[in-house]
Amino acid sequence: MPTTDRRPAAPPRLTPRDWGVLFVLCGAIFLEGVNVAMLGVALPAIRADLGLTTGELQWVLGAYVLGYGGFMLAGGRAADLFGRRRMFLTWLAVFLVVSALGGMAGEGWQLIAARFVAGVAAAVMTPAGLSIITTGFEEGPRRNQALLVYSGTASGGFSLGLVLGGLLTAVDWRLTLIVPAVLALIILVAAVPLIPRNEPERARGRVDVLGAVTITAAVMLLVLGVERAAHAGAASTAAAIGAGLALVAVFVAIERRSPAPLLRLGILRSWPLVRANLVGLLFLGAFFGFQFIVVLYLQELRGWSPLQTSLALLAVGVDAVLAPLVTPWLVNRYGNPRVILAGLLLAVLSYALFLPIGPDTAYLAMFPTMIILGVGFALVYGPLTIAATDGVAEHEQGLAGGLLYTSFQFGSALGLAAATAVIVAATAGTAPGDMAGLLGGHRAALAVPVAATILGAAISVIGLRRRTAEPSAGA
Repeated sequence: MPTTDRRPAAPPRLTPRDWGVLFVLCGAIFLEGVNVAMLGVALPAIRADLGLTTGELQWVLGAYVLGYGGFMLAGGRAADLFGRRRMFLTWLAVFLVVSALGGMAGEGWQLIAARFVAGVAAAVMTPAGLSIITTGFEEGPRRNQALLVYSGTASGGFSLGLVLGGLLTAVDWRLTLIVPAVLALIILVAAVPLIPRNEPERARGRVDVLGAVTITAAVMLLVLGVERAAHAGAASTAAAIGAGLALVAVFVAIERRSPAPLLRLGILRSWPLVRANLVGLLFLGAFFGFQFIVVLYLQELRGWSPLQTSLALLAVGVDAVLAPLVTPWLVNRYGNPRVILAGLLLAVLSYALFLPIGPDTAYLAMFPTMIILGVGFALVYGPLTIAATDGVAEHEQGLAGGLLYTSFQFGSALGLAAATAVIVAATAGTAPGDMAGLLGGHRAALAVPVAATILGAAISVIGLRRRTAEPSAGA
């Protein structure tokens, strides 16, 4: 008599065609990670070559994340309206061109402008790529696997970028922009035949340009206000922040009246989606602020070379291994909320361990911070991507992806600005050779990533208490 196999069916595996599409999309997000990491390591060399102040220097990264975050919602909406494949390929080409132009900049403002446009290009390219995954892979194990591979690749790009950034900066910092342009060309050539043309029927409508401009201006004013708080009068700081908040209110009014809103406000009724975005904003803000502090500490206070700095940060890249191999098992076993909370608590621990840093601290004492932060990143980044897109209608997947990456980049810009403001305020009047005073400023700035991550963990705890029976429903 035949027996019935009662073993649970294995989750469907990705096909060769699936892996081909993932190869291209992961190549693009890998490029984005490489690009950010390499330029972060090159900041002191850029300052020396172009004569930038600390406030101007943070805009080399800040301009990119502002363009990225400010236009991400428009980019996600454009992908839904005009085709994900078309938007991905077009803006990948734009990213290629402006990266090359940035590598040839002779003035600080030229580099900052090129970085802003590169951020705008990434703002369209990234949600288009993410929504190709979330619409091409059905919700469940296959999509989760694809998303975790995707987010792990982004981390791998960041890790490799740290090493490449050090190597390339040792030759010429401009190569940190030229090399990504070459990589973008290779990915573009591969993407044309691999990304399928048979997309789902697109939504009808137009891009809300007025809304995109308004929210971008709001983000810029808010970040500018935070950055100027340390070295400008209270009146001008309050004016910038007040104007930014006023523009946020204007943006909400525009979206309520627009026949084709950039952000359908109803999507914000999803508490898991809102929670994932808030946690992402705080987590990435903490991380970028920490990276900025550490790079300046190692190179300008300790005199380490760019390559030594990149190797010191390399342990953070352990998440590139853990994200695709360990995180999926943990998510399936414990659910997104618990995994994300564990990652946030590890990040708090890692930043706290760096607080006693001194003028001659050995790398062995810094290593626990780097490795623990890498583990925390693996437990937070990918699961947040799943949480922010689960349960969202197919025609709004671009919007959901755009909203998440807007939060990531807005948080990054605020984290950079806040860390810069604290360093500038704490070291005001300090002589260039006063190591104790300069080190005190960097220690004070570490309060930014610590506080931001603690707040993110608190929001995540609320999610644990309010979660539904579905483990992957929230962040």
